[in-house]
Amino acid sequence: MTATRVQPKTESLETSVTLFETLGGEPAIRSLVDRFYDLMEMEADFAVLRGVHGPSLDSARDKLFLFLCGYFGGPNYYIERYGHPRLRARHLPFSIGRVERDQWLACMGRAMQDEGFSPELVDRLLEAFYGVADWMRNRDG
Repeated sequence: MTATRVQPKTESLETSVTLFETLGGEPAIRSLVDRFYDLMEMEADFAVLRGVHGPSLDSARDKLFLFLCGYFGGPNYYIERYGHPRLRARHLPFSIGRVERDQWLACMGRAMQDEGFSPELVDRLLEAFYGVADWMRNRDG
């Protein structure tokens, strides 16, 4: 009796689908980012976070859009324009504590919900974002 070798099912790189594609590409990422910053601007719950960003959110909107495109598996626009994200180093000039971290996560969670992300995806992404957001903290409190 000869053993039958089972080949694992694998997708080729050409047919694998990224989160970027699943979400709807650039228009969906732009919509998420815009909702995130619109909420930050409108909701009193996010006033401390909004205060960290200075008078205009335009640059932050663009940079988060560029970053998330690559983070979600799409084009690496951020790296092409600015180089390695070096997230912690780039955020050191801003005072980031637990309040800012928690408001960022709550704002992003609400934006993802408003954009129709499934609850499972929101939870999964917030878990990943928490690690990054907590690493950004540069002060207690």
